[in-house]
Amino acid sequence: MEKLVQNMNNLGWDPKKLIDSGYLKIKRLLTSEIYYYDKKDGNNIQAMMTKDIDPLLMELEPLAIDDDGGFKPDFIVLDSITALSSAFRGKEQSYRFYIERLFRFFEKIGSTNFLITETKQIPEIFSSTGVEEFLADGVIVIYSIRRKNTRKNAIEVLKMRGESHQKRTVAMQITEKGIEVYPEQEISDPLELEQLKI
Repeated sequence: MEKLVQNMNNLGWDPKKLIDSGYLKIKRLLTSEIYYYDKKDGNNIQAMMTKDIDPLLMELEPLAIDDDGGFKPDFIVLDSITALSSAFRGKEQSYRFYIERLFRFFEKIGSTNFLITETKQIPEIFSSTGVEEFLADGVIVIYSIRRKNTRKNAIEVLKMRGESHQKRTVAMQITEKGIEVYPEQEISDPLELEQLKI
């Protein structure tokens, strides 16, 4: 968590002020902590890992947002789905079940959610299994572009359910104000794109 806070400071943001005021909460969860049951039974990830589908898991909340229940987030950033899916290696059916429960959980609390994942350099799917991008309302791809000896960042809105959007890859950068997008600077050569995250 300290490293993330330092990275935010390096970008000119002030995470400590937001954390102290209660507007920002950063949690680092172990794999064993991704399920909890009414704050009673604690860790139940092993039940999911040993069975394809455990009916008891239908009653579990897939993520512990806040121990005291007083924090109601407007935005959630989960980094990363790639790391999460690795906990289910060899249990694809269980992972798909978990992801579906996770999306339902986010819908229930009414937050806007950003789920980060890594992909191959030239992907055919833009998430660990493809089910994530199917369930998501939007898919945004961030690229690192090689132009001779330098690199630039670019962004593409691959999917945005219910919204009209430009189907182009354009320049972007992360600044102290956040992500700044430059729609007039179109990236036209997809062979120069190296995939980072969505």
